[in-house]
Amino acid sequence: MPTWNSRGLRGSTLEDLVNRTNEKYLQNNLALIQKVPTPITPINIDKDTRHITLAYFDQKSTVDYIGVVQGVPVCFDAKECHTDTFPLANIHEHQVEFMRNFEKQDGVAFILISFTHKNEFYYMRFEELLSFWNRKLEGGRKSFRYEELDERFFLKETPGVFIPYLEALQKDLELR
Repeated sequence: MPTWNSRGLRGSTLEDLVNRTNEKYLQNNLALIQKVPTPITPINIDKDTRHITLAYFDQKSTVDYIGVVQGVPVCFDAKECHTDTFPLANIHEHQVEFMRNFEKQDGVAFILISFTHKNEFYYMRFEELLSFWNRKLEGGRKSFRYEELDERFFLKETPGVFIPYLEALQKDLELR
């Protein structure tokens, strides 16, 4: 079984930025987005600090966030990338399947990618993810490159919002 330890905090900065963005959207009555908790079973607990030091995941997680934006159901995952190449191994089959089923129910699924080395954020439409995913399944590249991405979905800085993904969501909806 997969185990949890300090490596699980790798994306905590991105997670914090997404959480703060979601709080801002809630304050402005634009969206209600919740972080999906990953259920774990503790194995080791430090007796002094009462912190979990080792645990296993009870089940496969789906996506990081789920909620509604102005009546539109949304789900998304947040991923970090430290180079110009994003390995599709960072996205799991069960996540793609969950997003596929979510979209079948008229929801909108996407991935927010933080290109940390460029200090840029990207909104990847599920349709775009599927094209890279299917390319991999057909024996092609097991990753995608920064240069392959749709320039319309790089997020522009917005005062007061850390990761302004609602404008990209609007573009996504217009293209459907």
